[in-house]
Amino acid sequence: MAHSPGKYADFEGLRERAVALRRAGLSLRQIRDELKIYNNDVLNQLVKGEPPPAWTKRPRAKDDLRAKARELRLQGWTYDRIEAELGCSRSSISLWVRDLPRPERPRRTRAEASAIAKRGWEAKMRLREEERRRTRQLAMAEIDQLTDRELFLVGVGLYWAEGAKSKPYSRRERITFVNSDPDMITVFLAWLRLLHVDPANLGFAVHIHETADVTAAEAFWASHVGIEPTELLKTRLKKHNPRTNRKNTGGDYHGCLRVDVRDGADLYRRIEGWWYGIVGAATAPDLRNRT
Repeated sequence: MAHSPGKYADFEGLRERAVALRRAGLSLRQIRDELKIYNNDVLNQLVKGEPPPAWTKRPRAKDDLRAKARELRLQGWTYDRIEAELGCSRSSISLWVRDLPRPERPRRTRAEASAIAKRGWEAKMRLREEERRRTRQLAMAEIDQLTDRELFLVGVGLYWAEGAKSKPYSRRERITFVNSDPDMITVFLAWLRLLHVDPANLGFAVHIHETADVTAAEAFWASHVGIEPTELLKTRLKKHNPRTNRKNTGGDYHGCLRVDVRDGADLYRRIEGWWYGIVGAATAPDLRNRT
């Protein structure tokens, strides 16, 4: 290499001094300051071939992670498992272990594969159930409190959907409400109280499959409406059909509760009128009831 005359004319002499300083453990910055050489190209040429002292080497924070990633890969770990274990990026892991043989996928028995699939499905169902719970909670918060008018309108719709109705071919103007949902019964009874129906005019009867625990069902419904089981009307039993595959079984099955309002013909006619009033309001051209 040719060097221009002047400050660096005695290149070989400078190199000897630079090499000696390098071997004495000085850094490039220290050699620069010692020899007063501020040209980086010349400085690098002076110490060319001489390794830097160990203390000047900056430790690589990822060296340990790289070694661990390679160790895990050799044990047959997948990229996903290594990423989760070490907290490294997938791209870094790929770079570190790409020269290693790809681990063979373990052969699983049918039972093992089925167990893995079941765990995955159960985890998915837990997430879905949590989402359902959050949605229900948010929706409940939107209702807040019911005004009397709101409960009145809910009750009219509830009865007309689930209650007994008179037919043109069979005029039976009576109040009978049957449901298996205790909450529906609760709302219906709250509606009757709003209408000032005398509790003495209410009758309750259980409808249930004959193969169920009838006594337990009667106790459940009596407790739900606040009466003694002996105050219930005669329980109606549904005959068992051996050809059907019933799903409503087990300890949570209580059958249905029938609620009758004695001398309810007048109330029935008002309910019918209220319902058609709602229909008329809902279909009115100006839709004033929706504002």
